[in-house]
Amino acid sequence: MRFFLLPLSFALIATSSVGLTQACYGKDTVVSVAVAAEASSKSPTPSRSTDPVSPPVDSMRELQSEAIKKQSASWGHWGHIPSRYSTWLNHSNRLIPIYTFGITLDPLREEGSIYSDPARLEKLYGSVPKATVNPTAAYFDQTDVYRLQKIAIEQGRKNIILFVFDGMDWQTTRAAAIYKSGKVSYDTGRGDVLSIQNYRGTKTDFGFFCTSPRLGGTKFDVNSQVVLGGGSDASGGYNAKRGGAYPWLEQSNSDYLLGLDRSEPHSVTDSAASAVSMTAGVKTYNGSINYTVDGEHIVPIARELQPQGFKIGVVSNVPLSHATPAAAYANNVARYDYQDIARDMVGLRSASHRDKPLEGIDVIISGGWGEGKDKDAAQGDNFAQGNRYFHESDRHAIDRKNGGKYTVAQRTPGVAGRVGLMKGADQAIREGTRFLGFYGATGGHLPYQTADGNFNPTFDAKGTEKYSQADIDENPTLADMTEAALKILEKSENGFWLMVEAGDVDWANHANNLDSSIGAVLSGDAAFDTLVNWVQRTEGWDDTAIIVTSDHGHFLVIDDAEVIADAGRADRQTVSAP
Repeated sequence: MRFFLLPLSFALIATSSVGLTQACYGKDTVVSVAVAAEASSKSPTPSRSTDPVSPPVDSMRELQSEAIKKQSASWGHWGHIPSRYSTWLNHSNRLIPIYTFGITLDPLREEGSIYSDPARLEKLYGSVPKATVNPTAAYFDQTDVYRLQKIAIEQGRKNIILFVFDGMDWQTTRAAAIYKSGKVSYDTGRGDVLSIQNYRGTKTDFGFFCTSPRLGGTKFDVNSQVVLGGGSDASGGYNAKRGGAYPWLEQSNSDYLLGLDRSEPHSVTDSAASAVSMTAGVKTYNGSINYTVDGEHIVPIARELQPQGFKIGVVSNVPLSHATPAAAYANNVARYDYQDIARDMVGLRSASHRDKPLEGIDVIISGGWGEGKDKDAAQGDNFAQGNRYFHESDRHAIDRKNGGKYTVAQRTPGVAGRVGLMKGADQAIREGTRFLGFYGATGGHLPYQTADGNFNPTFDAKGTEKYSQADIDENPTLADMTEAALKILEKSENGFWLMVEAGDVDWANHANNLDSSIGAVLSGDAAFDTLVNWVQRTEGWDDTAIIVTSDHGHFLVIDDAEVIADAGRADRQTVSAP
């Protein structure tokens, strides 16, 4: 087994009741990358297909396997060292794409980029970050995603949908598009392959924005839910000369976008701070779930809209209390206090809302099922042994069968995931209750779809995920989850706010697994199809705004796109062969 060391500045810092948030969080943050020395000799896990025989060729899987084994690939690499395939498992400060449907970015363009205005930058970051002012900036800020939602409401939209492809930067999107089409059709701009790129059933727009947080990290007490200050003194900011004025013009051999440039160490965001930017319009510290750097609660847009009669929905194929869905609703000083975050989301008393619990989300469909843990110091003294993401006792308390407000559908042995989910959604509609759908496999997330549409990920920088047939059959897809949420939320007379998260893109990118990453993007694209099909069926574009984006980038560098295109063509021919 070979190991590749990551910079110590990104090592996981242990926390108990008082902890220091690290500069960049992910699914897990590691100091070393354990790379398997040989491929698994076991047969690939069966897919959802009724055909039990796996395809004889899976070119993208083979490319990924060989790249990990050899730590070299002609077609690309992860990190700023071209000679090594896998050297960076964390986030980057890349500019991130945004696609809008039903609304445009014109209000932001008319106002001009915040990065061209020192006064607005100072208000956003608390000071003017070094080398961040750019008079010709064409990029927006991540907080503008929140502002776009507010603008859509002011324009009379009743249904606001924020679709977050977690960890999907422009390069990841392009890799998926190249594979899907089997050709390299663009190297700048929006692209022309995926549904999020091609859909023209309503007015649509494309742009990109900066994701940098206000502060790399801070000290906090998770028990008292107090921000103590101190910790990381690395602030956010963005130097377009080093990071690139456009996503396709960055310096891919530079360590600046990884936060490692000592002369200009602009902090790299984690998923918590970035999500708060999008759901609440506030720059904060890495690890914060709707807390300011000064320790004040932030109210996200979902909780602004709920008292106005909007129904609230959150859909994710990773655990419901993970950073991105958590920031849609909860308050917590630390993103890893999962159980308390889940309590906020379902309207139970929590560490941050001890006396008066939050109202709770109307529709939650997510991963997290089946997970258990004996101890978890990061969650404070009130951690309960059991499911670390959403404790069993809390699920029991909210279930309508026990006097709670939620109809609960969860993974059930022998029951097809889609069937059980839709049955539960129909029951919630009939009985007028809230709804919780709770599913998952290894690690609490849904099974990873790979590039060719199967569910047999190969080994990567974090090991190998394997699924049983039951894991595949008993879980719905992200598209199924999205459909079920819309089925319930469309009954709201006053409209709804819905977050959909394709969280597996981020988890695949953390593992430097392009096969799984492409599959995750394509799975998310199918969920987007579900959204726009619903809007078209209900003739709802006058009332609906959809914002599709990501929360941060990783650092895939594509060196020879034609190799990925060849793999896509080969796999498509294999799938279509009789």
